[in-house]
Formats: sequence, structure tokens, C-alpha cells
Amino acid sequence: MRVGLVLGAGGVLGGAWLVGGLHALATETRWDPASADTIVGTSAGSMVGSLLASGVPPWFMVAHSAGEVFDGLVDAEGRPAEEADRSAGAVFQLERALPPIGPGSWGLALRSAMQPHRHTPAAVLAGWLPRGVFSTEPLKDTIRRVVPDGWAEHPHLWVVACDYSTGRRVQFGRDGAPPADLADAVAASCAIPSFYHPVEIGGRRYVDGGLYSNSNLDVLRAQELDLVVCLNPTSTLNPTHAYNPAEWLAGAARSLSGRRLGSEAKKLREAGTSVVLIQPTAEDIEVMGPNLMSTRRRHEVIEIAIRTVREQLREPGVRGLLRKLPPGQPERIARPAGPPSTWPLPGNTAYREAS
Repeated sequence: MRVGLVLGAGGVLGGAWLVGGLHALATETRWDPASADTIVGTSAGSMVGSLLASGVPPWFMVAHSAGEVFDGLVDAEGRPAEEADRSAGAVFQLERALPPIGPGSWGLALRSAMQPHRHTPAAVLAGWLPRGVFSTEPLKDTIRRVVPDGWAEHPHLWVVACDYSTGRRVQFGRDGAPPADLADAVAASCAIPSFYHPVEIGGRRYVDGGLYSNSNLDVLRAQELDLVVCLNPTSTLNPTHAYNPAEWLAGAARSLSGRRLGSEAKKLREAGTSVVLIQPTAEDIEVMGPNLMSTRRRHEVIEIAIRTVREQLREPGVRGLLRKLPPGQPERIARPAGPPSTWPLPGNTAYREAS
């Protein structure tokens, strides 16, 4: 069975929801999400997907977020695992660069003004917004703890970003894409225009892949997969009625993201691929709130997502599509026995010997 895994954009809290969702997916189906034939990640989804593809199982992400200490466990560079940021790089420090003046990207601003029908509304807006001021180095450091340089060992990990001059979608890691270290590609995919400083790769600047689509599910249309599982933090099946401006705007954005997700899923189904869409419920949205870049309540979002996603996976139609997933290795599904120094995780002697 050929399976694709798509992890959508969603900021800090969307990334937390993905962690909880993946843990629920693994424990409920006993399938290892990292074993998907192709993994596609956008923005927060690129961060979580890259950690997953690099050998970090969902149960470990949940435990690390909860503040657990792992005596004897080190990362790929020999640093103690507990020293890693527990918010997956959500540390906001200013970029060491001259203050931004004028539009962040004159190229994108002018192109989108001349041909607005060729660009998404987000891309049209992003060109005129000022350049972001926060550094992506904390995001890069999170990835470098498992992949110091180069790319993940997973054969088909695609990290979606957008060219800041043209708005065009780029899938780093896919054949024909510009070469890039995984840390740089993930930072580019997460670089929200006007918030994060754009990331330069190969002489070009790149920003958040959500500029094109929050899900980018349609990039798998020609892959001839049997099943694609998509977790998309920025849409919902339970729209809420908002009255204050912030919640109204967040609700409108979720509605737009949901319509785009539905259109992309339709394309895959027409190509003969079954699609399972997992989205936040009203309960998830209430805890996440309108500001997805908030670092508050991050672990609470993870805990609620574990339960709400598990409930979605138990629905008859979804359960029927997932029943043929092959079982994964036990240590990838749940915490293995023994001291942390013997766990098969990246940076671990046992992991390197097993590899």
C-alpha cells in the first residue's frame, strides 16, 4: 500500500496540534507515520514532518513538549536532549539586519499587481507587506539537532516554500528542486512574510509555503498513491460564530483554507487516490484561539488534539480507509522499555548502530 502524509501550515499552535494528531494516528492505527512513501510539509507541517522523517517519533515529541527529562539521551551533535527548545523553535529573536523599509519584495509586489489572477490573495498581500524582523535561527537549530547538515534519510520528504520574488511554489527535497540543507528549507517554509526574515537559499529568498496553500495536498496528485492522510491545522469541519474582529478574521481564514483543502482533495480523488482529511474540531479551535503564533497553551493543544483526532480516526468511514495500513515498529509507536540512552532515536548510539 503506497501512502502519502501531508502536514499543513498552522504556526506555533498548529504545529502543536500536528504533534498531538500524529501521536493519535500512530497509537490508534499502530502505523508509523514516518514510514509514509512521501511526506509533504508546509510551514509548521514542515518542521514537524522533518523531525518525524528524521527519526523522532510522535510519542517523543509529546513527552519532550511536556517537559520530561531524558537522562543520557543526546542529539545528533552530542548535546543533551533536554536542552532542546520545547516549543519546536518558537523563540522570537530579532534578525541581525538593517531595518526593513518599504515592501518586503518589490518583485512579488509588482508581479502580483500586474497579474493578480496568477497569485493567491496571500501572495498579493505579502509582496507589499514589510520584510519580517524575527530570525529563523531557532527554527534551524531545532532541525540541526537531528540533521546537522544535508537532508533527512527519508527518500521522499518534500518541504514546501515560496520564492519571495515570484510567489511560485518550491518543493525542496523533490527531484528538480534547488539543493538545500534541511534546516534552511524548513526555516524558509516557516518564514511568514512580515514576521520572519526571509531565508536565502542558492542566491534567492524564500518565505512561507502557506503563501501558495496552507495544505499543498495537490502536489501528490501524480504520485499514484493508494491513500493520502492529511492533517490540516488551519481548517475545520466545525465553524464557529465569532463576534470580535480577531476571531472573525481567524474564522474567515479557516473557511478559505478549508475550501482550498477540499479542492485539492477532490483532485487526488479524481486521480484514484483515497484521501483522509483530519482537521481541528470546535474544541481544538477554542483552545488554540485566533493567534496561532502564541506560545501559551501549546501543550494543552497537544493533549486535546490527541483525543479529538483519535475520535475522528474511529469514525467508520475513516477507520475503513486506514485498516490496511501496515503496523510500525513498536518503539516508533510507543515509548520503548529501558533507559533513554538505549532508545533508538537520532543522535543515540543505539540508533546509529541500528542504522
